[in-house]
Amino acid sequence: MIFTKILIPVDDSKHSDNAVIYGASLAGMSGGKIIILHCHRPVPTGLGEPNFQKAIDDATRESYAILEKKTALLKDKRVNYDEKIIGGSIAKSIKTVAETEACDLIIIGSKGKSDLEGLVVGSVTHKVLHIAECPVLVIK
Repeated sequence: MIFTKILIPVDDSKHSDNAVIYGASLAGMSGGKIIILHCHRPVPTGLGEPNFQKAIDDATRESYAILEKKTALLKDKRVNYDEKIIGGSIAKSIKTVAETEACDLIIIGSKGKSDLEGLVVGSVTHKVLHIAECPVLVIK
C-alpha cells in the first residue's frame, strides 16, 4: 500500500521519536509526505493578563522545541515533511488535522511522556484509535 500523506503526532517521548523514524522510512519508500504535529492542551482563559499571554508563549515555545527535536531526526532522511502546532483537545485535534490534510495514515507512539509505565497504550493513543477515520499505526 502506498501512503501519500502520513500524520505523525508527537510529544517529547521516545515512542514519539520511534514514530517519526518509522514514518520517515515508510514515507521515503512510498514517495509520500509526513506531517509532524504537536498538540498542546488549551491554555486556561481565566488567567488574566499578562499571565494568559505568558501561558500561550510558554506553550508555543515548548511546541517549537519539541518539533525541533523531532525534525532533527529527519536530518539524513530524504523525506518531504511539514510541521504543525495546534492547541485544544489532543485526540480531537489529531483527528481534525488528519481529516483536513487528507492523511491516509496516522503513526503515533504507543505512550506519551506522561502516561503510566504499566499501560499498553496511553490515553491519547487509545482515543485516536477509536475516533480516527483513517488507519492508525501504533509504534513502541
